Amino acid sequence: MSSSPIDDKKRRNNIDGAHSKIAAHPAIIIRPRKSIDTSDLLEILQFRTVIYFLIWRDFKVRYRQTFLGLLWAILQPLASMVVFSLVFSRLAGISSDGVPYSVFVLAGLLPWGYFSHALASASSSLTNNRDLLKRVYFPRLIIPMAAILSCVTDLLTSLGLLLLVMFALGVPVSLNIVFLPFFLLIAIAAALGAGAALAAAHVRYRDVGYITPFAIQILLFLTPVVYPSSLIPASWRLVYGLNPMAGVVEGVRWCMLNIPPHPEMIVVSAISTLAILLGGLYYFQRSERIFADIV
Repeated sequence: MSSSPIDDKKRRNNIDGAHSKIAAHPAIIIRPRKSIDTSDLLEILQFRTVIYFLIWRDFKVRYRQTFLGLLWAILQPLASMVVFSLVFSRLAGISSDGVPYSVFVLAGLLPWGYFSHALASASSSLTNNRDLLKRVYFPRLIIPMAAILSCVTDLLTSLGLLLLVMFALGVPVSLNIVFLPFFLLIAIAAALGAGAALAAAHVRYRDVGYITPFAIQILLFLTPVVYPSSLIPASWRLVYGLNPMAGVVEGVRWCMLNIPPHPEMIVVSAISTLAILLGGLYYFQRSERIFADIV
């Protein structure tokens, strides 16, 4: 049955009307960003409530169904302090720069324990939240960021333990403690940069889950936690400072125990941390477009 000229005219008018409506409301095309800009940070701030709930969830899961709860954050560095004191001080006779070795090693374990725990948590954070990645939109960086920030409670608890041990052994707190937040921020920034890169790589390569604990163990002995940095030859200190935690441990001991630091190591570690942070965030941003597809 053929259509009449009047029906054809109405059909054309309807099509023209639809086209005019589409032109009046242009489509929004979403493309992945090619670089990190301030809008990324602003978007994360808009989702700050999500960060809060993820931090609170990670904290509860960590100590759920545990008898001692938050006390584990004290027992772990305390046990490490005892073991290291027996092995490296009593048996190996390693120097502690004029302060009791137990305080010396605990001051090193304070930032190192946070960094190692935060790095391990962040590296597996995306794969542990695969269902969340596939169902809800939010800045993906929030997940490793929440994993890293949730470990700050353990860091503060360890700081309280260090102050208690210093008081028990009669070691005075240095006035340099006012600079302590600066070095702790460097540790957090290093954990965020390295953790974001490892989390993104873990989505593609599950080998990262096996490599990360092994790498953390090796990095422990490349960081002056159980020995003073004065044992490092002067010609190697700049290379040694490429490890961001070397400068952090050095700075924390200066802040808490007034042990003279090596400024060149701290400067190199700060620069290295900035490079790791920017590089890790860039790699994460370049990889996040495929997270939901392959996680």
